[in-house]
Amino acid sequence: MKLSPAQLEQFDREGYLFFPGLFTPEETQNLNDAVPELYSRREDYNIREKGKEAVRTNFAAHLYSEPFAKLGRHPRMIEPVQELLGEELYMHQFKINGKMAFEGDVWQWHQDYGTWLNDDQMPTERAMNVAIFLDDVTEHNGPLMFIPGSHKKGVVDAKHDLTTTSYPLWTVDNDLIRQLVQRAGGKQGGIVSPKGPAGSMILFHSCLVHASGSNLSPHNRVSVYLSLCAVSNHIRRHKRPEYIAHRDFTPISCLPDDCLVNSYPVDLPWKDGVPASALQTSMDSIEPVRKAA
Repeated sequence: MKLSPAQLEQFDREGYLFFPGLFTPEETQNLNDAVPELYSRREDYNIREKGKEAVRTNFAAHLYSEPFAKLGRHPRMIEPVQELLGEELYMHQFKINGKMAFEGDVWQWHQDYGTWLNDDQMPTERAMNVAIFLDDVTEHNGPLMFIPGSHKKGVVDAKHDLTTTSYPLWTVDNDLIRQLVQRAGGKQGGIVSPKGPAGSMILFHSCLVHASGSNLSPHNRVSVYLSLCAVSNHIRRHKRPEYIAHRDFTPISCLPDDCLVNSYPVDLPWKDGVPASALQTSMDSIEPVRKAA
């Protein structure tokens, strides 16, 4: 999927692109059907909401679930990010976020690159998120909120919030959010919230400041997030388990466009369980990879 000059200009200006209904109902349903069984597992890679049973985030499903392994190699997501970053990509992170009915908690204001820099020592912001709606997203079920153009500020100050939710995040303080929203248009477009049917997709810059509110509606809002990083920009520290921040920097090879509805072989290296090595962590820095002469 190739981006148009207008889309490239919009991404540069606003920091995101929205593609309503990019995936068909059949493609989306094949993914959605796999979610309940994944969420039912009592595994470290399922982070539950604070004090609740509802799953907040499922990590690394592309390593043990066939439908999501195929999604992680889908050209509709990989090719436009490759075009924007101008380089082959690897999977830094793969999440199925479950903003479940009545129980889905907030995601505080943050930049994703802030966490990747502070926790993983990712050298630069040459990484990007792709979000795919597995449910319809409305104003009622906790949609994403973006501050358009906030990626232009680069990396902003953040604090490590370890208490608000069950998942630690490097968050942006309220005074800076007020400034960024005012700079982006205040009440006239300073915050935007892409909404649309299941199968819609968002690409957004790793420095774009974003958040989402709680889901008080009776409707789930499950979305998949692929964090794709330029291979040369791979992380330099393994502070977090591998199911959160991946250590395989092999470039992603795309499957055919119909891979979500047809059979294609995919590797599932964690289908028999998460290896012990994936749970090992270290605060040591990794030397940059040097290409052979």
